[in-house]
Amino acid sequence: MNGLRFAALGDSLTEGIGDPAEGGGLRGWAAILADCLAPVEVPVEFRNFAASGARTADVLKEQLPQALAFAPHLASVVVGVNDTLRRSYDIRAVAARLDTTYEAFAARGTLLLTACLPDPGAMLGLPGALARPLARRQRAVNTVVHALSERHGALHLHMAEDAWVADRRLWSADRLHPGERGHRLLAARFHTLLTTAGAACGPPPRTEPERPGPTRSAALWWLATAGTGWVARRSTDLLPQLLALAANEVRHGLCGTGARLDLRACAGAAEALSSLCAPPPPRHDGVRAGAAG
Repeated sequence: MNGLRFAALGDSLTEGIGDPAEGGGLRGWAAILADCLAPVEVPVEFRNFAASGARTADVLKEQLPQALAFAPHLASVVVGVNDTLRRSYDIRAVAARLDTTYEAFAARGTLLLTACLPDPGAMLGLPGALARPLARRQRAVNTVVHALSERHGALHLHMAEDAWVADRRLWSADRLHPGERGHRLLAARFHTLLTTAGAACGPPPRTEPERPGPTRSAALWWLATAGTGWVARRSTDLLPQLLALAANEVRHGLCGTGARLDLRACAGAAEALSSLCAPPPPRHDGVRAGAAG
């Protein structure tokens, strides 16, 4: 049997932050999944193009050309949180970049994996006035990802639900990236999607971690030390705007008009999608695990 090529694109989640590999470096859910895509006699070549801090523009301009040159049968694109943490956040631009990225794979017959994501404000436990504007942005990005995943025939994983977010056993000390248990769960859930679609025939990934998870004291220590620095690095140009958004949040809360902000965000996502007026590309059958490459 010929082999299978799998390319992973995205940010720190896919890079593997929170799941250190033995001997140094990172592993992460995509690498775990790669080991379970096909029977042992079928070689799987995996390349991880994801990078910490990447935004949709980075995926489109830097990671996508490298991934297309690799000519994968299967590709994952999980990105968007870092876009919400920038002053330059523009849901129309996010939608256009994701549409172009997804289409590039779909046009080549590459089977695409996507996912929606929880918002970082909730994960960090920010005060409501600061968290809600970020949550609206992430919901808008997720709305776009949902719609474009359907448009381009991707296998989509819902990762923004409360049950996943609330289970602290799944998260690393930074409370923003999965720990080993969380990465294994993601790999298992993607594997289920692929198996149901007939696109994976290897054994499912183990879900139990090999190493103990972080203690509560370790998580609190990270928040008190490195956590502040992480947020500062990821939102260097957002803070003044976020404070203004928080003040606006408080004002609308006092006036009882907070629902207007939600409606405005929903309308922005809808307009971003409607601006992508070109018809969807021709559909191709995704290459299944173990198929000729």
